[in-house]
Amino acid sequence: TNVLTDIQYQADAIVSKIILKTGNGTVTLFAFDAQQFLSEHTTPFDALFYCVEGSFDISIGGVHHSISSNDTILFPANIPHAVAAIKPSKFILTMIKMKT
Repeated sequence: TNVLTDIQYQADAIVSKIILKTGNGTVTLFAFDAQQFLSEHTTPFDALFYCVEGSFDISIGGVHHSISSNDTILFPANIPHAVAAIKPSKFILTMIKMKT
């Protein structure tokens, strides 16, 4: 998988491609066109956000973070977070489900 070429930008859209899906989690590649966003939401699992290219404004629990190429940030479980692309940008989201 080449994360820079396996997914392409689409005008005014968000595109995603699942790279790996198991019973224990997922690894998903996303491409956001400029100004595209995911509104604030929560998930029941921790997720690791890795910026492949571009830049994002990320809010976690109301605190804003500027993220750009090769930066990572953790979305803690059950904490509201949002993602907005500043320019066309790609990221990998790794979500790991904890065994109970």
